[in-house]
Amino acid sequence: METLEVQTPYPTTTTTIITTVGHDDYDDDVSPIEQVRLTVTNTDDPTLPVWTFRMWFLGILSCSLLSFLNQFFTYRTEPLIITQITVQVAVLPIGHFLHAVLPKAQFRIPGFGSKLFSLNPGPFNMKEHVLITIFANAGSAFGNGPAYAVGIVTIIKAFYKRKISFMVGWLLIVTTQVLGYGWAGLLRKYVVEPAHMWWPSTLVQVSLFRALHEKDEARMSRAKFFLIALFCSFSWCLVPGYLFTTLTSVSWVCWIFSKSVTAQQIGSGMRGLGLGAVTLDWTAVASFLFSPLICPFFSIVNVFLGYTLIVYIAIPISYWGLDLYGAKRFPIFSSYLFTAQGQRYNISAIVNKKFEIDMAQYQEQGRLHLSMFFAFTYGFGFATIASTLTHVGLFYGRELYDRFRASYTGKEDIHTRLMRKYEDIPSWWFYVLLGVTVAASLVLCIFLNNQVQMPWWGLIFACIIAFIFTLPISIITATTNQFIGTIIAGTTNIAVAWWLLNSITNICQDDLLPADSPWTCPRDRVFFGASVIWGLVGPKRIFGSLGNYSSMNWFFLGGAVGPIIVWLFHKAFPEQSWIPLINLPVLLGATAYMPAATPVNYNSWILVGTIFNFFIFRYRKKWWQRYNYILSAALDAGVAFMAVLLYFSVGMENRRITWWGTKGEHCDLATCPTAKGIVADGCPAN
Repeated sequence: METLEVQTPYPTTTTTIITTVGHDDYDDDVSPIEQVRLTVTNTDDPTLPVWTFRMWFLGILSCSLLSFLNQFFTYRTEPLIITQITVQVAVLPIGHFLHAVLPKAQFRIPGFGSKLFSLNPGPFNMKEHVLITIFANAGSAFGNGPAYAVGIVTIIKAFYKRKISFMVGWLLIVTTQVLGYGWAGLLRKYVVEPAHMWWPSTLVQVSLFRALHEKDEARMSRAKFFLIALFCSFSWCLVPGYLFTTLTSVSWVCWIFSKSVTAQQIGSGMRGLGLGAVTLDWTAVASFLFSPLICPFFSIVNVFLGYTLIVYIAIPISYWGLDLYGAKRFPIFSSYLFTAQGQRYNISAIVNKKFEIDMAQYQEQGRLHLSMFFAFTYGFGFATIASTLTHVGLFYGRELYDRFRASYTGKEDIHTRLMRKYEDIPSWWFYVLLGVTVAASLVLCIFLNNQVQMPWWGLIFACIIAFIFTLPISIITATTNQFIGTIIAGTTNIAVAWWLLNSITNICQDDLLPADSPWTCPRDRVFFGASVIWGLVGPKRIFGSLGNYSSMNWFFLGGAVGPIIVWLFHKAFPEQSWIPLINLPVLLGATAYMPAATPVNYNSWILVGTIFNFFIFRYRKKWWQRYNYILSAALDAGVAFMAVLLYFSVGMENRRITWWGTKGEHCDLATCPTAKGIVADGCPAN
């Protein structure tokens, strides 16, 4: 068997559209997609047991564990996301262990007739492994950590200090997660069954499944390597996670220039531009952009270019050179909202009893102001949206049209035909699911509106928008979900969130927490700010005629025109192959995770990703093929288990070690304003 070399793992920053050939060029039993032909086999063994005790036990356990860990980490300063790849690797030896110890005796279950069952129907097989991983995928919200709607519950309880019942929160999370299944069922014909719908992000997992289930004759097996790396990761996490927390952001510029505001603004990895800042904490490396070990190098390069353009060119010019929007009155890097005097905006004061804006209090405090970086986050976000539409239309418009036609009239994929041997889910099931979910959501919006603050017409409008965009987006990305795992994951998410929100004092209030506290909720802080900007205060008072940042709307025009210029250059100089590689949506959207992500996250992610996916991939390819993904999974799992152990052993009782190495990154002046006359606590007078 030939060794398969694949470096298309988990694209986190861009979607790559690859031209495919027509159906007629290939036999019906061969996929028309080259990447699929190289990765996925065209055979199936329908006799392999699938619905086994091992599958259900390990699947539910994996889903519950991942949803617990991802919700647990989402409130932390470095919110590590544990993906299904960790489970994919870790569950294999457990599956083999269960095969060795479970009884093989057969028995009958009342109500199932004469059918025989066994806890151990045979060797642990790949189909069981795949279903367990699909379960686990729901536990990481399909690569995004916890369920998105948990953020709504968090900001209501932790930021707005309002009440929402556990049952309402559970319904909110489950309905928002499950609603997409209705659309998925209706559109299976277009986004699942055709051969052209090949789901590129799954190929890495397919290749990893095959690698894990092939005979392992190397000197060090993958399982042994995984256990060694897991132990090392688990042990080292104790150092930056508890004993020496300053290692999370080694901002040496701040140490050298301990009394310079400007130097600390430049050098702080967590509250400045992070020049030279690095981390020795894996959670900081992989917390926002996922593991750099599973991201292809071309994506890393695109992120690096965009990150450099925005953080080290646009921001310094705007802040120190032009003082745009009075930027020097505020921290250079912050997701907080401010008054004109540079003080943090008191959001609670402008919310009335009906959970609406109190205009009198708003007029008293004045307009909302943003840090320079936060303002640019929205500006470049606008440009990214516009440039994506223009870029895709110009460079891939014809291809998307052909792909849509192929999905509508194309022949069935060989793998779809193989699946016809199994009983399919009837279409009416998806109609019922869609109807029940929408009905439950309407109940929330109509009868419990005081808690969820969503009018019924807003829900209908959201459903219409979702339906309109589901087909074109699915044709490009071809992403799927699964139902049972979603219910389990959503329930676990809300349970863990409820527990942490009620057990950790001042959670998410970083101004009230100790300097080394990990419970600062950076993602939810940004989500809270967005809820104020787009909901409570409204975009008209921020980006419209009543706000300070109306000029940010010009980013839409710039984003739309940029790809046109690139396209015209490509047409004028077709021999220059590098021109079409200029991907403005990727460059402009490189810092989409900032904030809550910080420069130290990006610096270390780019550095580690370059080492493994350029140097090791190029010069130690066999090692990379064999151990790269295994190492990524082990690093994630090790820090996850140690972080939970630390919380239950020392965190719950607030046992802390106090010395220089546990007092943050020592860049206290990085958040200081530099404008004359602006006073801030702990900052020198200007």
